[in-house]
Amino acid sequence: MLDRGRGARRLESYVQGAWRTGDGAGRPLANAATGETHAHIGSDGIDFAGALDWGREVGGAALRRHTIHERALMLKAIGLKLMEMKEEFYQESFATGATRKDGWIDIEGGIGTMLSLASKARRELPNARVVPDGAVEPLSRDDTFSAQHILTPLTGIAIHINAFNFPVWGMLEKIAPALIAGMPCLVKPASQTAYLAELVARRMLEMRILPEGALQVVCGSAGDMLDHVTGQDAVTFTGSASTGRMLKSHPAVVENSTRFTMEADSLNASILGGDAAPGSEEFDLFVKEAVREMTVKAGQKCTAIRRIIVPRAFEEAVIEAISARLAQTTIGLPEDEAVRMGALVSLSDRDGVRERIGEIAREAEVVWGQADELRLVSGDPEKGAFLAPVLLRCADPMAARAPHEVEAFGPVATVMAYADAEEAVALARKGRGSLVSSLFTNDPRIAEEVVLGMAPFHGRVLIGNRASARSSTGHGSPLAALVHGGPGRAGGGEELGGMRGVKHFMQRTAVQGAPRLLSAVTGRWSEGADTRSDIHPFRKSLAELRIGDQIMTVAREVTREDVERFAHFTGDTFYAHMDSDAARANPFFEDRVAHGYLIVSFAAGLFVEPNPGPVLANYGVDNLRFLTPVYFGDSLRARLTCKEINPRENAIYGEVRWDCRVTNQDDKVVAQYDVLTMVAKNWPLPDEA
Repeated sequence: MLDRGRGARRLESYVQGAWRTGDGAGRPLANAATGETHAHIGSDGIDFAGALDWGREVGGAALRRHTIHERALMLKAIGLKLMEMKEEFYQESFATGATRKDGWIDIEGGIGTMLSLASKARRELPNARVVPDGAVEPLSRDDTFSAQHILTPLTGIAIHINAFNFPVWGMLEKIAPALIAGMPCLVKPASQTAYLAELVARRMLEMRILPEGALQVVCGSAGDMLDHVTGQDAVTFTGSASTGRMLKSHPAVVENSTRFTMEADSLNASILGGDAAPGSEEFDLFVKEAVREMTVKAGQKCTAIRRIIVPRAFEEAVIEAISARLAQTTIGLPEDEAVRMGALVSLSDRDGVRERIGEIAREAEVVWGQADELRLVSGDPEKGAFLAPVLLRCADPMAARAPHEVEAFGPVATVMAYADAEEAVALARKGRGSLVSSLFTNDPRIAEEVVLGMAPFHGRVLIGNRASARSSTGHGSPLAALVHGGPGRAGGGEELGGMRGVKHFMQRTAVQGAPRLLSAVTGRWSEGADTRSDIHPFRKSLAELRIGDQIMTVAREVTREDVERFAHFTGDTFYAHMDSDAARANPFFEDRVAHGYLIVSFAAGLFVEPNPGPVLANYGVDNLRFLTPVYFGDSLRARLTCKEINPRENAIYGEVRWDCRVTNQDDKVVAQYDVLTMVAKNWPLPDEA
C-alpha cells in the first residue's frame, strides 16, 4: 500500500527500466471532491527519445520472443493479481470524484476487459509468433506458386495517450491488445487522474511478469515525445477532437505515416421508438437509461447520452419522467454510501461544463436543474467539483446548431422531438459521427429503419427492449468483443473488437512463393508443400507430429444399400437420395446421390486409427464443402494431412488442424474440409493426467 499519511505524493514516471521523478516539485493535482492537493505531477527532464528507443529495442525484442498465447497468459496472471488489489485502487479512485459504482466500471471493468482479451486471444489466435490471415491463395495451376497473408507485430512502440475519465480502463483496454500482438507500450495518462493510472501501473510492474521494457508510464506532459515516432510505431489518443487533430497532424506522425487511432468528442444520441408510448416497458427502460447515462461518472463518459430524441407526442411525458428520476439523484462525496453521483474531475471542468450549458441554452431551454443550483448530501460545494444534472429541451432541433455540436462533458442532455423515423435518423446524424447510439423499441420495422439509417454514423448501436432488458449491458458500456470507436467527429478510429484490436498493432503482409517455403514461414501446410508418410499420423504425439504428415487411405465403394441404410438410420430421406426421377429433375444431379454427411462419415472410417493413442478427441469440422456429387458405385479415398499444430500452454495437449480431401475414382474432389482434434503433447499420458 502507498503511505497516505504523508500528504500529497509526487508522481513518478517509469521509463528506461526505472522509476524517475521529473525535474522540480511538479504541479499540484486536487482531489476532485474535497479540493485538497492529492498529488504532484511533472515530467520535465524525462528523456522521451530514450524511452521510446528502450521500449523498441528492449521491450519489443523480449515480447517477440514469446508466442501470442504466452503473452496472453502474462496478462491473465496480471489481471488476476490486480483483481486481488482492487480495494487499494477504489480508495485512490475516490479522489477522481467517482463513486464506488463509478469506480467499478473503471477498475473492475478495465481488469475484466484485459482478462477477456487474453482469453479470446488464446481461443482465436494460434500459439505462434506469426498469424496466418485468411486462406492460402493459389497462384498457379500446378501448386508451385502460392501466397499467404500473414500478420506480424510491428517492431516499434505503442504510445497510448489517455483521457482523464477512465484512468484504469483506458490504460488496460489499450495495452492489452498491443501486448498480445507483441508490441511494447508507453502510457501517457491524462494528468488530472494520473495518480490512479500510475498506482495500477506500479503494481503491475512490481509483479515482474512482463518482460523489461514492455510497459512504460509517463506522468506529466508528453513533451517532445511525438518528435521521435517512426513508421513502426503506433499512437492511440482519447480526448478532445481539437487535441486529437493537433496530434494527428504532428509532422513526425505525418512524415512517417505513423498509425494513429483517435477516440474524440461524441454527441451520442438515444432514440425512443414511435411504438414506445408512456406506460410501455420500452418507455420506462429508455427513461432509466437516459438518467443513468447522465449521472454515471457525473456524465463524464465518452459514451454518455447527450441527445435524447423522442416522438413529438411523447416529449412532455419523457421530460416529466426524466425530471422525476433526476430529482432523486443524491450528490456528494464519492465515498459516501448515500451518494449516487460524485464530483466532476476538477473545478475547471465544472466551470467548462457550465459554459457549454450556456452555449446550448441559446438554442434550448433548461427544463430541469440549473448549472448553479446544487444540493449536496455531503461535501463542500465551494471546494468540490460538484454539479447538478441539467436537462434541456430544444424546440427546433432540425434548425438548431449547438445541441448537435457543443458537448457539455458532464451530467447534461438535451431533449429534442421528431415527427417520424426518418427525421429521428436525420437528427442522430447531425452529430456528425458518434461512438454509440441507442434505440428503444419493440417494433422490428422501426428497428430496421432506424438502425440502418444510423449505422454509417456510429461505431456501435444498441437496441433496447423488454426481451433484452435483464441481460443488456446498456448504452454506455464498451465491451471487449465489440469495436469501440466511431466515424467523423468521434475520431474515425476503432479499439477493442476482440482480435480486431490486436491486429491493429500488427502488419499484414502478402508472402508469395513455393508452398514448401510458405509453410516454413507460416507454420501452416498448404497444397504443394512437403509431406511425410511413415507411421499413421494419429499414432504421433505433438512431440513427434510434423506439419505435412499425411495418410492416403484405401478406397471404399458407395452402394445403394449404404445410402438407404444411412437415410433410414438418420431420418434424412431427402428426395435426391431416395427418388431417381426427382433427383434427375434437379439441375445439380444425374441420379440419386449419397448424403454429404455419409461421405464425411465414410472418410472418418477410412482415416481413423481406432486404438487408444495421442489423438484424444475430435472437436469439430471447419470449412466443409461438397464439391462433386457421389453416385452409387463411386469409389472414395481420403487424404488426411497435418495442416497446423497449436500446442496449448499449461496443458498436456494441443489442437491439430488436419486437411481432409475426399476424392472419387476419377480423382475428382468430392469433399474438402478441416478436421480439428485434441492431441496429447506426449504419449503415453503422464499418470497425473
